Amino acid sequence: MVPLSWYLTLGAVLFVIGIAGVLLRRNVLIVLLSLELMLNSVNINLVAFSNTLGGYQGQIIAIFVITITAAEVAIALGILVVLMRNNATLEVDEVTILKG
Repeated sequence: MVPLSWYLTLGAVLFVIGIAGVLLRRNVLIVLLSLELMLNSVNINLVAFSNTLGGYQGQIIAIFVITITAAEVAIALGILVVLMRNNATLEVDEVTILKG
């Protein structure tokens, strides 16, 4: 059996990689993938704690998080299609459509 600390370490490493991707990358697609990586690291921790404590609450919350991220991806891809039609770029610094 794999100890809980390994799951927590894996989740922390994935979360740090996700934060680095959000903060350091300029492409909107990479930023969205990094956000997904961060949410998946949280799901790993939820399921690991749920398994360790013997309950199902963490697994149920992880399913809700997966559902919310699927909706987020659908909306974000729609926004990206509009950005590509209007600007022909996906660079975060060059997107100025939301400025007032």
